[in-house]
Amino acid sequence: MEAILVTLIVSALNGAIVYIDGMLSGLTSLTLHADQYMVAGSGGNMVGTLFDILLGFGVSLIILKFLKKGFECYVLWTDGDPDSEPFALIIRFVQAVAVAVCFPVLYGWLADITRNLTDELLAAIGVSTDYNWKAWTKGISSAGIVTATLGLVFVIAYFMLYFQFLMRGLEILILRVGMPLACVGLLDNDKGVFKNYTMKFFQSMVSVVVQVALCKLGIGMMMNMGGNMNVFWGTACIVLAIRTPRFLAEFMVPSGGGGGVVNNVYHSVRLVGMAKNLMK
Repeated sequence: MEAILVTLIVSALNGAIVYIDGMLSGLTSLTLHADQYMVAGSGGNMVGTLFDILLGFGVSLIILKFLKKGFECYVLWTDGDPDSEPFALIIRFVQAVAVAVCFPVLYGWLADITRNLTDELLAAIGVSTDYNWKAWTKGISSAGIVTATLGLVFVIAYFMLYFQFLMRGLEILILRVGMPLACVGLLDNDKGVFKNYTMKFFQSMVSVVVQVALCKLGIGMMMNMGGNMNVFWGTACIVLAIRTPRFLAEFMVPSGGGGGVVNNVYHSVRLVGMAKNLMK
């Protein structure tokens, strides 16, 4: 019975390897430029079109908010300090428009930096974790039911991680398109929603780097590490890669300014959780 189960698992793994080999390449580009893969057949530029629409809307909101704040502060004297120089408000207005208009170029630079960093990390990890899929499945067929089961769990977790990359790509796509609207917050002294928005943006980018590196490390350790199949370490790496966004959210929390309310709520929840643990 055990031999039959191992044979079935190995057959499933051999079928999954065909897809995994193709998925492993270009994960970073897939996440950072999801729109290029979504409309690859039609050759369109979905993000560019959507961004242009929201750019016009966002710049209009920036202008309206600039006029509103200036009128309420220096005419009605109901908002801000009317004795303060209007130059600061003008600087924030120019900054908001500049960031909104130049964001596609800035994102291109950020994406290139992220991709180069990921490639260097993968190259460094690959030096010590060379692997062979066929040799791995062949070794599992003679390693017993426990190792075969862990190998199946690893492959299932890998597919879950791949779908998480797709969702992360859609998340970054939405953040890219909505940046002109977030720039409206730059007119506020505390940066408004812009601070939380950019923090979420960078958290998504860092998650991509960490997840891709852990995925490469997990595969290398699962397949072949010093001649031994470290299935436990490999499974641990792939599971941690899935949990990376939650792990990063523990310390990538905005503080001060526009993130004051969010930060206070976060620390309140943390204190309540610590109090419950102490009571237990």
